Amino acid sequence: MSNAMYNKMWHQTQEALNSLLDKESQNIMESQNNQVFIFQMLATFYIKYVQIFRNLEDVYDQIVHPQKRILIRKILDGVMGRILELKNEMVELELTEFHYFDDILQDLKLAPQQLDIPIPKYFLKEKLEVIKGREKILAQILANTGLDIPEKKYTVKGIPLEEAVKLIQIAERARQGRLRAMFMKQIFLQEYRAKQTKIPGEKVADMGAAVLQIQKVWRGFHQRRKTEKQREEEMIFLGMKPPPLFNEVSATVIQAEKVSFLRNEVQVKHEENYKEALVTIKDDLKLIEGPDIKENLQDQIRHWFIECRNLTGTFPEYPNVEEGGSAIIFSNKTPQQVTEDIIANQEEEEKNKKKKKKEAKKPKKPKKEKEKKGAKEKNKEEDDGWKMSPSVFLPTMEEGNNVYKDLWKNKDESWNLPQDYDPELIKQEKRKELESEIRAQVDELMRQELKNLKLAVDREKEYPVKAAKKKGDKKKKKGKKGKKGKRGKDKDLTADRTIESLYKELVEEGLLIQALKVNLSDYIGEYSYLGTTLRQVSIEPMPSLLDVRQLIALYGILPLGSATVHEKAPLVKSLLLAGPSGVGKKMLVHAICTETGANLFNLSAANIAGKYPGKNGLQMMLHVVIKVARELQPSVVWIGDTEKTFYKKVPSTERMIEPKRLKKQLPKILRLLKPDDRILIVGTTQRPFDAELQSFCKVYQKIILVPRPDYASRFVLWKQIIQRNGGIITNALNISCLAKVTDGFTQGHIVEMVQGVLTDRRIRQQTYKPLTAAEFIAMLTRMSPVYQEEEESFKNWYAKTPTGKKRALALTGGDIEKEKDKGKKKGKKEKKK
Repeated sequence: MSNAMYNKMWHQTQEALNSLLDKESQNIMESQNNQVFIFQMLATFYIKYVQIFRNLEDVYDQIVHPQKRILIRKILDGVMGRILELKNEMVELELTEFHYFDDILQDLKLAPQQLDIPIPKYFLKEKLEVIKGREKILAQILANTGLDIPEKKYTVKGIPLEEAVKLIQIAERARQGRLRAMFMKQIFLQEYRAKQTKIPGEKVADMGAAVLQIQKVWRGFHQRRKTEKQREEEMIFLGMKPPPLFNEVSATVIQAEKVSFLRNEVQVKHEENYKEALVTIKDDLKLIEGPDIKENLQDQIRHWFIECRNLTGTFPEYPNVEEGGSAIIFSNKTPQQVTEDIIANQEEEEKNKKKKKKEAKKPKKPKKEKEKKGAKEKNKEEDDGWKMSPSVFLPTMEEGNNVYKDLWKNKDESWNLPQDYDPELIKQEKRKELESEIRAQVDELMRQELKNLKLAVDREKEYPVKAAKKKGDKKKKKGKKGKKGKRGKDKDLTADRTIESLYKELVEEGLLIQALKVNLSDYIGEYSYLGTTLRQVSIEPMPSLLDVRQLIALYGILPLGSATVHEKAPLVKSLLLAGPSGVGKKMLVHAICTETGANLFNLSAANIAGKYPGKNGLQMMLHVVIKVARELQPSVVWIGDTEKTFYKKVPSTERMIEPKRLKKQLPKILRLLKPDDRILIVGTTQRPFDAELQSFCKVYQKIILVPRPDYASRFVLWKQIIQRNGGIITNALNISCLAKVTDGFTQGHIVEMVQGVLTDRRIRQQTYKPLTAAEFIAMLTRMSPVYQEEEESFKNWYAKTPTGKKRALALTGGDIEKEKDKGKKKGKKEKKK
């Protein structure tokens, strides 16, 4: 795509955003009571914002104009934040983390794939050098300590020489026996054929009949082949099968990748030129326009002195530096407007004096009346119904949209074909900066001039107000003491040490580990297409794998990747991934780190056992981890098998490890984390029901159940995993059969089965011996699936969590409880009467 195409795409996206912002401004004011309508409205906004986000991400990644990219980035961060806000609104409304938009997608004529949350490429692009440098340091430390040596999966045991000789003899004798058997079989067949020819009375076959027989066989074979080909063509035409070269990368795609790579290089060059221009253009303006700006400002201020003197009879008080100096008076105002302001201020002062005299005469209203009014107002607000909570990101999006309308919408860029920076825009920005700098110098000169004028004309002297200053100083000192007292509790235990040394220590102790390079897109699955219909029949559907993937993108990747989004969006400090073994919980943790370039700290009970012993040691460990995580943010603190940290009762076999060391410390860590700290605590667990529920739910803000894959996800998994491991899918391999048979088995089981069957030898044999479903079944019999009872236990446990309880009340007894509360209130009122 050319620059013009991406510009067109940006203009179309901005138009869609503009219409959406108009709709939002209308709906914010309206209050609603119908929950279904409210959810429909929120879901529609959410889906439309996701479409805008997808387009803006593509535009920001490929557009090369540096000044446009600044604006697009601002709007992109705003859209990301708004998506997270709408998600939070939907969670509070439906009291569940998973939402289904089947009916809305049909109305908007969108495919479920268009709901995928894209991960902005700038998360890694902008700090690529930093990430590479950090990886090199980590690899070097691991190599020096010898921690990078991979563990051997297969241990080879040595056997005595006599046993080895016996094994070789057995194998050799078996080989010779097989060869002898083959040879004997051939001799037998030769003898049998010789006997058959010697038998008398057998008629010689007719030549014509033989030819007919051969023709029949050949025609049958040819027709079968033809019908198979026609059937395949029909299936391709109907879209039931991919075309023959569907999986091969086309030349256009390769060319597009090359162009995008070149475009990224142009982006970098234009960015460097823009940064240089910011400095050079400002210096040029200083030399050419600086003296004129200074003279104009001085003339303006002198004119103001004279006007004030003529109108009020005295010279004005010059504004302080803290107030903004003369900029307050002359901000975008003409001399006539300034004189009008002076007259208006005089009139206001006179009116205020009269009002104060009247108020002093009037009696004050009692407090009880005010309280009654406040209570009435509150009741009115409650009766009005649901209103959308105020957004932090809407003003930034509206501001960006207004800048786009004023500056870029109708801008003629026919002169700027390479899409380099616009010097006129830089001049406009730098003129304002230069004016503010010169104004500060002029203010100092004009303050002195005003003093001289007062002395010369009015013979006034300015005396410093000492008493007021002293009082202010005392207040400040008190405030400082208070702050010192609070900060004293959180002392820096490693003030004398560098971050590099602390980083090295954590790596050597095995607390800071290397994240596996896994993308979120590698977490394969399929959408839940019947979610809405099941909920309409009051059946709670199990979430699909792609629903889980979407939540990880929203709660983990987007806030960690963008600092502005993390500061302003609904804050998620901790995340729990609960599910059976093999569903990809650890993979998702590594994917968060890979997509955001985050550091990975491992604080699992088994990993911290025996490290930093005692209370002081534990305090030091957590201090070092949080300090390094803050300095090198974004960071992920992973607690594997996190149920051990919150055990109800510690098993006797694990008492030596002290698994509950972090139990009391984790809530304290969460309190210390601020919106500026891009640190996410992620826990993974296979047995959440072993943990003490109350303390568990206090630590983990968001709980995500990771289910075993459903039929649709298993079908996609089998296909993808076989192909990734070098397998070729043919008609002989019935994937649908495999997907049905493996009901209850997880992704881990499927990977293990595929890797077990697809050895190097089997991959080479595929050309003449295609894969069949029966080959995988043998491996399947050795594995135990996730049974229905285990899945039910996860559901029952989740129903006991705060969000699970709220959801259950809303579905069943929510209305009854409201009626009970109303009855109680009525009873109290009657008693009072």
